Amino acid sequence: MFGRGEMDSWKKAVVAGAIGAATIFFLKRRFPAGVLASGVALAVVAAEYPEKFEKVRRSLPDYFDRSMRVMEMAGRAGQRITDAAGRGGAAGVFEEFGM
Repeated sequence: MFGRGEMDSWKKAVVAGAIGAATIFFLKRRFPAGVLASGVALAVVAAEYPEKFEKVRRSLPDYFDRSMRVMEMAGRAGQRITDAAGRGGAAGVFEEFGM
């Protein structure tokens, strides 16, 4: 999978089964069970490839910072649209964005 050699067949089966179960749980809107099944798959893959997951773990704060900035920008854009709609309806929204 990540170049270190082959994963044992039983581990592949556990990962595939957990991902399949998670998919079904999410589609049936049983989110806690879906998260749990996804966690099982991630735990098996992390146990097989710890060096790759360490690299990901170290870069997580950067990903969170970037995603927070994106969410802040989306919130500000939503607020501007709401403000423009309150001032002049749909015409105000288009005017706000130069259309």
